[in-house]
Amino acid sequence: MKIRVECASLADLKCDLLVVDQFEGVKKPGGAAGVADKALKGLISKLMHDGELSGKIGKTTVIHCHGRMKADKVVVVGLGKREKFDLEAVRTAAAAAIKMAREAKAKTVATIIHGAGIGGLDPEEAAKAVVEGSVLGVYQFSGYAKEKEEPDFKIESLILVECDKEKMRSIQQGAQLGLIIAEAENHARDLVNEPSNKMTPTAFAKLAEKIARINKLKFTSLDPKAAGMGSLWAVAKGSDEPPRLIALEYKGNPGSKEKIALVGKGITFDSGGISLKPSAKMAEMKTDMAGAAAVLGTMSLLSDLKPKKNVIAVIPLTENMPSGHATKPGDVVSSLSGLTIEVVNTDAEGRMILADAITYAIEKGATRIIDIATLTGGCITALGDAASGVIGNDQALIDQILAAGNQSGQKMWQLPLYDEYKESLKSEIADIKNTGETGKASPSTGGAFLAKFVGDVPWVHIDIAGTAHLDKERGYLPQGATGVPVRTLIEFLNY
Repeated sequence: MKIRVECASLADLKCDLLVVDQFEGVKKPGGAAGVADKALKGLISKLMHDGELSGKIGKTTVIHCHGRMKADKVVVVGLGKREKFDLEAVRTAAAAAIKMAREAKAKTVATIIHGAGIGGLDPEEAAKAVVEGSVLGVYQFSGYAKEKEEPDFKIESLILVECDKEKMRSIQQGAQLGLIIAEAENHARDLVNEPSNKMTPTAFAKLAEKIARINKLKFTSLDPKAAGMGSLWAVAKGSDEPPRLIALEYKGNPGSKEKIALVGKGITFDSGGISLKPSAKMAEMKTDMAGAAAVLGTMSLLSDLKPKKNVIAVIPLTENMPSGHATKPGDVVSSLSGLTIEVVNTDAEGRMILADAITYAIEKGATRIIDIATLTGGCITALGDAASGVIGNDQALIDQILAAGNQSGQKMWQLPLYDEYKESLKSEIADIKNTGETGKASPSTGGAFLAKFVGDVPWVHIDIAGTAHLDKERGYLPQGATGVPVRTLIEFLNY
């Protein structure tokens, strides 16, 4: 879908479908009536009176113009209550409208920029949100089916329309940024939705190398066993698929010693190992590399966005499988840091591969660390699929991540890192256990395990176990992989 911005009158714009909006609770036609002729205004008024045009967030109503306007159809989309209106409402409304456009098989869609006028939002941010909601809203994973009931319909172009010439430059900038970010997040969705026999550690590493080459990023690929990453190797050795640890490095400020590390959990399939998971929904464990996908998606943007920061992405990649070679509960293994780990549960594997990846990032000079992982089922119990959990050792950095998540529409909630959680990981035969044996507060005990390897480096852990994958679509989020938290990471790095 091509995106362009035009300075024009809505009434004079020729398109298959024109998108206007309406706040909830408004008694008289607003923005929609402003572009309509007298007859169409009357129809809009009647629809509002009959309750068919309520203005509720994401609710769409189609009006056939029958030659009254240059647009073939008008869609009125609800923005919700004015007092709750924000950028997330813009994304939701844009996604609802673009889905209706696809259903109507409109090739050319024009839209007002929700919130850039009477909504009171910054025009650049509003345009960015419209494009994000639109591009994310029409995402579909292509899959591998040879026969489909109905061919996928693709909208050819989306036109953002603004009549104020003074706003055009900022709107164009916002639209361009929104497209770049949304396409990267959709790419992350594709990676997570891929079957695990297609998206193996080797395949992921090759793709990352290609992305690094295209974007002129330094690329490193290591054999974990040869590199002394005993914790990562302990997870990997039960699988026939060879593991890798890869790193991509972007230098946006070569004169600075500051370096942000993005560490993404890359378990391309998680059976649980010897501590085998239940068979129900095990197929979804192909999504256990969503953290790695988000980090790779973020790195793919940096050469375009050019933030003045140094960033290193570290991605440990492996399967977690049961076999005669697999690590067993009760085993003690080494790590790159030199610390030993008692493996109480082989299904607590994500933190083990992250431990070596975090140590590697520190060895490469990381001064701040953000790790992203589908780490614990306990985070799903605590926060459901509405918010990601956030844990860390530096409140200023935590607050920055929370603010970035709020700005990008990706909800996050801080969870505690009390000393009691660290105490629960004490081992009688090793430096640390990989999990507490009670199963209590698993997101925080998982964070406490990682904290042991982070040391004093400012660090934030984002647990996306509940938000990386949805059972059914919601707004601009599809069923399946969501791409969380690409937009949050970009928001954090770009400002």
